Amino acid sequence: MLTQLQTIKVKGRAPKTGYERALFGKGWKDPDRNGCDARNDILRRDLTNLSTRPGTQGCMITSGVLDDPFTGVRIDFVRGQGTSMAVQIDHLVPLSDAWQKGAQQLSEDQRLEFANDPLNLLAVDGPSNASKGDSDAATWLPPRKSFRCVYVARQTAVKAKYGLWMTRAEHDAIGNILSSQCPEQQVPAG
Repeated sequence: MLTQLQTIKVKGRAPKTGYERALFGKGWKDPDRNGCDARNDILRRDLTNLSTRPGTQGCMITSGVLDDPFTGVRIDFVRGQGTSMAVQIDHLVPLSDAWQKGAQQLSEDQRLEFANDPLNLLAVDGPSNASKGDSDAATWLPPRKSFRCVYVARQTAVKAKYGLWMTRAEHDAIGNILSSQCPEQQVPAG
């Protein structure tokens, strides 16, 4: 993973000018064409003890259990007004951060792919996701220290995949975690 990190350009943050969430597509898409949108695909991947809504071909996840990677807390997910926000789908590399670090140069199709790419998506605790906002690894890391290696390794893999850059502070923070806290065998391949 350190080798991959070294391939990522280090540049300053570009202006946020022109950024709109809609530039990455409106709503969740079905990039793998399995009939389920990316949000439900990620809930299916990351939750256990799943229930689905009848008549949706198993696509709409109505409940499940998340062992939250950000906090280590178990969350019982129930779809519905006032309850769905307990589990959110995080863009490991936030869309606004991506925009300021090269995504403004991606095509519309590439940005849509980025926003729905399972490599960049993770079901997490809603309040932790809200506290992260559009922060990069220099300014926010998951409270659960044992997940930080996976977190920054996946961010690195996503940025490499889409040709995005990092700021010096972000690059250094990720490099420090990868080199000091991550046994090579625990870091997932990008």
